This record gives sequence, C-alpha cells and structure tokens, in this order.
Amino acid sequence: MKLRQARHWVFDMDGTLTVAVHDFAAIRRALNIPAEDDILHHLAALPDDEAAAKHAWLLEHERELAIGSQAAPGAVALVRELHERGCRLGILTRNAHELALLTLGAIGLGDCFASCDVIGRGEAPPKPDPSGLLHLAGQWGVAPGELVMVGDYRFDLDCARAAGAFGVLVNLPENPWPELADAFARDCGELLGML
Repeated sequence: MKLRQARHWVFDMDGTLTVAVHDFAAIRRALNIPAEDDILHHLAALPDDEAAAKHAWLLEHERELAIGSQAAPGAVALVRELHERGCRLGILTRNAHELALLTLGAIGLGDCFASCDVIGRGEAPPKPDPSGLLHLAGQWGVAPGELVMVGDYRFDLDCARAAGAFGVLVNLPENPWPELADAFARDCGELLGML
C-alpha cells in the first residue's frame, strides 16, 4: 500500500495522537493487579461486582487524564491534513468511548472524527483483537486491506496484522517490531512528511 493513496485511517489514541501519560504500573498497584497482567483482560476475568468497582475507578482516573490531554508532536497537523483530503478517520482505543471523545475535544480534533467511528473498549474487544478494525472496515464498506492502523505499541501492530490492515508505528525513537510494522515514523509529523 502506498500511504499517499490511503483513504481510510484508524488511529490509536493514547501515546499516538496524545502524549502518553498513563502510568500503568501505578494503575495496576491501585487496582491490585499483578505487574505482568494486562489491565483490561484482568478486569474482564473478575467477578461482576469486583470488576464493576474497579472499572468505575479506572474510568474516573482516565477521565482526569483525558481532560488534561496534550496532542503528540505532529498529530494535529497530520489528522487535519487527512481530514482536509476527505479521508475517513477512525479511532480504535483501549480507552472508553466517552473518554476518547473527551480526549479528541481536549486536543482540538473533535470535529475530525464521527462518534460512530470512535471504537473504544465498550464497542469491541480490546486490541490486539482485530474486531474493532474489522468493524470499521465493514462500517465504511471497504476491505480491511484498505485500512491504515497508526499506533505506538505492539498491540496496534498485532491488531493491524490480524485484520489484514497496514500497520504504522509512530512516536518511538526506533522500531522495536520491524517484523510487524509495515511503516515506521518517529512521530506524526514525520508520518505527515511521508504523505
């Protein structure tokens, strides 16, 4: 796929469009989750009442982070350019839908994404599961291979690979997963330069 011709873009949120601020070790400590466990998978395996209480704490913690979100370098310019070109834009995040919308508003990009194109952990199983990407492909009426998934972590690349989408890694000084990333840019500004 030539990125210049890509018309369907899906972005991870935290650490991709925003400066990463989540302290996952502190969240695990606060919720009594073992250091090696994935937070969302751990919560999903808990009894309903315990899971509900911990999800409520996590949502409130993440709400505070969302309100104070800052755009990652080059993210606003990249998204605005794609929006002006008439590209379809989506979000696939492990965060909650309502907080993703809050975050997009905080970084000045709320008008670039339709609410129905923002897929959070309540709308699809969390990445690396490809269901969210496949949902967007179906909603947009395109083959998964026409999607570009942009993210800052292995889960984003694994998700893209599993869905058959084009995976782009951003916001790292180097690419630790060259076997998974179809393209790499040090930040969103560098990715914009590739278009």
